[in-house]
Amino acid sequence: MPPRIVLCDPIVYEDEGKAVLEGVAEVLQLDPSVDRDEFIRALRPGGRLEGVVGLYERNQSTGRIGHFDRDLISRLPRSVKWIAHVGVGYDKVDVAACKEHGIGVSNAPGALDETTATTALFLLISALRGFSAAEQSLRAGNWKNPHSAANAHDLTGRTLAILGLGGIGLRLAELVHAFPMRVLYHNRRKVANAPEWCEYYDKEHLDDMLAQSDVLSVHVPFTEETRNIVDERMIRKLKKGAVIINTARGQVVDEEAIMQALKDGHLSAVGLDVFHNEPNIDPRWYRFPNAVLLPHVGGSTAEAVRTMELCALQNLRDFVLTGKGRDLVAELR
Repeated sequence: MPPRIVLCDPIVYEDEGKAVLEGVAEVLQLDPSVDRDEFIRALRPGGRLEGVVGLYERNQSTGRIGHFDRDLISRLPRSVKWIAHVGVGYDKVDVAACKEHGIGVSNAPGALDETTATTALFLLISALRGFSAAEQSLRAGNWKNPHSAANAHDLTGRTLAILGLGGIGLRLAELVHAFPMRVLYHNRRKVANAPEWCEYYDKEHLDDMLAQSDVLSVHVPFTEETRNIVDERMIRKLKKGAVIINTARGQVVDEEAIMQALKDGHLSAVGLDVFHNEPNIDPRWYRFPNAVLLPHVGGSTAEAVRTMELCALQNLRDFVLTGKGRDLVAELR
């Protein structure tokens, strides 16, 4: 019998997706009504999902079966040896626990570079120009009151600092260079393929970078090391009137510190696509007319979803055929 694969979430591009595993594995679909305990029982001997070797999952399934945390990983049968995550960020999967149990984890690196970078660009433009507040004023029947040209700024000639020059950060740098904006960045190390006009600042000179920045855009993965990396100290090192953009994860910024900086005028605006405790975000955000808010849609385009799905399924195919997916996450290499 062919190896068994479980789709914890449905495939949007079903015909293309299932063709990837055709003739390679038996594909089983998890019933959308199944909760965490039922999922575990179905994986046990005699269950409908007995003997599965690989799992396909995206963040949507967490509402039913929860995160693939240490508890869930420890309860998976020994037959499970691969988890293919549909996405770039994989903080919902406990990679350390997977490593202890000999389970490989793959993601879809690069799949969201374009769509998330353009989301960051939209937030940046809207925050600098005050477009979100202007739209709210129009919808309230107030035309453009209380919009003020004095509080709206062009991008050309301004300085953007990028925290984390990975694929998304680099694509954003390319987009804003067209205005042009000056681009600074901080990484653990200098990026070898970064254009010469991207100016690198190491940790020792991070404060110098912040002091010159009109906009700080955050593009670091969420780990315990990066939790609240944009904290009170970093925010206060920014130029007065600066803007913060976050399309990474809500937990990498200190929301309380950002709100306070908006209240006292140290920050002129923010653009956020991600929040703490999604989807139950702090309602205080709605009180800031200078906060451009999106409901975590940075990766939500047809092209991005298709790319991520096919990437996850291709990793499962490679695992079945060769014992290893091509996009094994960094912590397991």
